[in-house]
Amino acid sequence: MQAAILAGGLGTRLRPLTDKVPKAMAPVNGRPFLEYELELLASHGVDDIVLCVGYLGEMVRGHFGDGSKFGVRIRYSSEGDRLLGPIGALKAAERMLRETFFVTYGDAYLRLDYRGMMDALLEQEELGLMAVYRNEGRLGRSDVVVEGGFVTAYDKVNSRPGMAWINFGVTALRREALASVGAGRVCDEPTFYGGLVEKRQLRAFETAERFYEIGSERSLAEFRDYLSGGTRPA
Repeated sequence: MQAAILAGGLGTRLRPLTDKVPKAMAPVNGRPFLEYELELLASHGVDDIVLCVGYLGEMVRGHFGDGSKFGVRIRYSSEGDRLLGPIGALKAAERMLRETFFVTYGDAYLRLDYRGMMDALLEQEELGLMAVYRNEGRLGRSDVVVEGGFVTAYDKVNSRPGMAWINFGVTALRREALASVGAGRVCDEPTFYGGLVEKRQLRAFETAERFYEIGSERSLAEFRDYLSGGTRPA
């Protein structure tokens, strides 16, 4: 299985740490965060990685190379000097993507049934399957409405009735879903996923495991606490 990992952001909420290292390389117990993420994905059979890099991307390339030391194959896609947004960066990597793939983030540690999720995508006709967690506002603001197995609303800014779920941070996509994205153009997630929602092309895949990410000092501390707890269920 393949995953595209979006790791090109500036990591402004982690400054000054990210003044000198990209967020994916933030040290956690003496290791770059991305090492933990790659190990998790590899343990679930995700062994083909496309890393979408931008800010300080040469540091990521220098450390991870072709991925062989981490049990995966890594190829790199760069946005260049102009930041294209997460979906714009994904579009730039389109030629490297398989017909079906996961898209996730270089600052996220997300435990779920990846094989089951990909199988679910292959069993449906729709273009996408978003992993969702029933959050009820506990781990940040809920931003997803799910009805009848479909994502019927995704809004990171405005709350809506029925918004009990949160985007978990993994989506399984068919490559053809990117046909609506203009090459070389800026495209964010609400625009892209909103388009899939409007066309009824985005189903929901619910997971009961909470997510971990390192987008802020607080969430980085939570991930460190999680690691210190001993076992890490896959």
